[in-house]
Parts: sequence; C-alpha cells; structure tokens
Amino acid sequence: MHFAFLDCPGFPALPVSKEKQKDSPAAIGECYCSRLFKLEEAFAELTPEERYEKRLEQEKSVLDALLSWANEMQAKTAPKSALGRAIHYLLEQWPYLTRYLEDGRLELSNNRAERSIKPFVMGRKNWLFANTPGGAQASAVIYSLIETAKENGLDPYRYLLWLLRNTPVLSETDEAWAEKLLPARAPEECYMPQK
Repeated sequence: MHFAFLDCPGFPALPVSKEKQKDSPAAIGECYCSRLFKLEEAFAELTPEERYEKRLEQEKSVLDALLSWANEMQAKTAPKSALGRAIHYLLEQWPYLTRYLEDGRLELSNNRAERSIKPFVMGRKNWLFANTPGGAQASAVIYSLIETAKENGLDPYRYLLWLLRNTPVLSETDEAWAEKLLPARAPEECYMPQK
C-alpha cells in the first residue's frame, strides 16, 4: 500500500530508530497529522469562509485517508501496544476531531485553549480561597471574562472595569443587557493598544 503523504520531513516525536523507517505505522500516522497541520498553517490568513472551503477541498481527503489507514491498522495492531492505544483513541475521538471541518472559525488543535487555561492549572494551589461552590463559581466567571477579553483583543482590566460600571444599570433597565456587554460591543478604550 502506498501513502501519498510520506514526503514529510523528519518525525521528531518518533524514537530515533523509527525515524529511519519512513514506512513504519507510527511514521505514517504522524505524517497524516503533519500534513493536516501544514495545510492549516497555509490557511491561517484566510477568512473563516475561505478556510472552510479549503478544508473541504484539501483536508477532507487527508482525513478520509487517515481514517481508512487507522481502521486498517487497528485490525493489525496489538490493542495494548502504544500504537494500538493511539489508534483506539483516534477512532474513539474521530467525531470530535473532524468537527473543525464544519466551521472555518474552529481550530484543528485545542492547543490555544490549553495554553489559555495553563495559568489557572498552575496556580490552583494558590487559589484555595475558592473553597466553596460560590467562590469557585465567582472565580470561573472572572477567569472566563478575562480569557474572553484576551481572545477578543481587549485589555482585561479595562474590559472588566467597563463591565462592572455598566452591568448594574443595564441589568435593571434592559432585558437584553448581557448582549450589550459582549466583547464586540466594548468601546474603543477597552481595546489593547496596538504595538
């Protein structure tokens, strides 16, 4: 069987002994993944609509080939081996992996989300004051607002200040108050200064 995506340079995640075996199952699986990430990198500057179209045009075939390869390899691989566990996980998570094809705004990887929560994971021992459900809820709300501000190019401090000044008034007078406080509606002074 020939795999068209074997032109990937090096496989740093593979042990040195496997790097030389370009046709090893682990190298082939990693090459499919590398190909998807290279395509995503090429589509990074496109609009969500253009990215959606390009993904269907170019990435769907790579995903289809990866799924076919994984199903074939599952039958040939010991389930408790490292490769067997990886293939089982891939097939189990397949519906979630391919979800990004449905919308050009979605990402192939959750790395950005993982990076954004890392400070909270690292600091959780320092936050023992959230030892009640109410404290935990309050922390979750604040952290969500801060990360949402960052993702939307807002200065978290200025955005929170704006929210705290406007929420009490709007919540008493306007039924659609929450919608009026979304990041897209934030005034210019809430945005991060351009470098």
